This record gives sequence, C-alpha cells and structure tokens, in this order.
Amino acid sequence: MTYNKKNDAGLLALALRLVIGWTYFSAFWRRTVLADKLDPELAGYIGEKFNHFLPHALGIKPIIQYLVEHPDILWINMVAFTIIEGIVGLLIMFGVFTRLMSIGVFGLAMGILLGSGWIGTTCLDEWQIGILGIATGFVLFFTGSGKYSIDNYLTKNKFTITKKRWFAWLGSGILPIKETIFPKIILAGSVAILGITLMTNQVFHGGLWGTLHNKSVKPKLEITEGNIENNTLSFDVFRTEGVDVYGAWIIGIELLDPQNKTILKYTPTDLASLNNNSISNYYIAKVKPGQHSLIIPLGAKANLTLKHPDLTQLTKGIYTLKITDISGAYWLHHININN
Repeated sequence: MTYNKKNDAGLLALALRLVIGWTYFSAFWRRTVLADKLDPELAGYIGEKFNHFLPHALGIKPIIQYLVEHPDILWINMVAFTIIEGIVGLLIMFGVFTRLMSIGVFGLAMGILLGSGWIGTTCLDEWQIGILGIATGFVLFFTGSGKYSIDNYLTKNKFTITKKRWFAWLGSGILPIKETIFPKIILAGSVAILGITLMTNQVFHGGLWGTLHNKSVKPKLEITEGNIENNTLSFDVFRTEGVDVYGAWIIGIELLDPQNKTILKYTPTDLASLNNNSISNYYIAKVKPGQHSLIIPLGAKANLTLKHPDLTQLTKGIYTLKITDISGAYWLHHININN
C-alpha cells in the first residue's frame, strides 16, 4: 500500500474507522469493565436484552427463540458475541486486517438490524445503528485503512505477510479488481444496501407507505392457550410490544362470564403477591411479581395458572379473560367451556 497524499481513500475513511470501531469496542467495555452484564444472575444481563429482540426479529427469530429457551447456550453465545465485538472494534480502530474486520462490522450490524431494528421509543434507534453499520462495513472493505494504521505500517516496512496475495483482500492495499468492473461492484453493492434499508424501514416502521408505526411505544400482550379445568384457570401471556427498558405493569386479571359479569378478579395486591409456582416462564426475560403489580418485560412469555374455588361450578359458555395494564390498556381472550 503506497501512501498517496492526493488520493488515499483509507485515510479519508479514518473517522469512520474510529467511530464504528469504538461503537463495537465500547459494547465489550461496558459489559466487562464498566459493569458486569454477562452474569445471568445480575440485573442488566445482556441475555435479557437479547430476549427483547424476539417478538419482531426479521429472519433470525427461530435462532433467537432457541437461544432464549436454552440459557446455557445463550450465555456462551453472549460471551462469544461480546468478545467478537471487542476484537472487531479494537482492530478496526487500529487498522489491523481492516478488510477482514470490516466484514465483521457488516455482519454484526446485520445482526443488530434483523434482530432489533424494530426497537426505538423516540427515534428509529436500533434500525439506524444497524443500517449505518452495514453501510460503513461496506465502505471500509473497499477503502481499507490508510496512513494511520497497522496495515500501512506493515506494508511500508515490507513485512512478509504483506506480500501474500490474500493480504490485499483481508488487510489493506489496492484490491486486485479490474478497473472496468470495480465501479459496477460498488454500484451493485450500494444499491443492494439501499434496498435492505428501504425494505427494513418499511417492514419495521412503515417508513415508505401506509401508516407509520412504532412497536416500542405502547405495551401489547398476546394471550393464548386459555383453559379452565376444575378449579384452575391457565393461559399463556407474551409481551410483544412496548418499551424495552421496563416491563408492562399488570394491575388486574379478571374472568368474566357470558353475561359479562366478573366472577374472578385479581387486584394489584393479589398479583404482587402471586406465588412463583403459578408462573412458568419460557424464556430468559421473566414474568414475575413486582412490588405493586405483575411485571411482564418485553419478549417475556409465561404460562400462568390461577387456582380458585369459584372456578369449579362454571356452566357452559364463552368466558372472557381480561388483563389490564397500569396505563389503562387491556387485552381480552375468550375461553369456551363446553362440558
């Protein structure tokens, strides 16, 4: 790599290298040095954040679901992911194997985009981080690193490794691509990334047409598998939308008969003192009793079983389960008793 004062694309991309490098290295720094976010037993465990991605992840939802259902495997992946972010971030800042690290930037950003691009309360936070990371990784692959980099130091001092044919592809230097083809590759890649940008913007936020939507503003629960048998009401509850930094606060669970009369009601006090044996969580993010309500974090899914003697004498008909959030929002689920 010969330094050209007039046209050193790698040097021009120095700010991108430093900023995107710190973006990823800081994730490692935050989770290991500033705070312990890799301990599953402590608040702020990164695995719970990963669980928040689950409800609307694009394309990789089965992978996320498998991991949050298997805590040991999830922990291994979170540690590995953190180490990779640290290595990629640090090496891209110093310009070590810049093109290889740019592929890492691209891959990490794609994972963020597909997993959490739908999250963001006031802005399209995760979507912007993901899509800009993808574009940055693409640019850095073709620019490599310039004067202020380890790649340049190795080349300038004629280290043996820089004479290998693969170094230009994984480190820096002039890529062995024909000048007639090079612009076409850049155009095709740029258009493809624009396509990913527009597609995910529409899927996650309705950013191109239709109604704009933000799944991170209001809590939403999905209630399924409702059943009443003997003296037990059971159902699954899954929080699929709302702010990711705190849970939905459930202050009421009611069962209404076919005439819409309340036959069973759990108050905030009842829910706050709910026995843990009544809650069977599926994932890392836990549905659990809080001080004044039942807390359901984003991405949490659990089976609730509520026992009460008033459930033993119910007649045939369609009963309505109603779950109420502290915001006043509520969700209904119909349960049919036919025997």
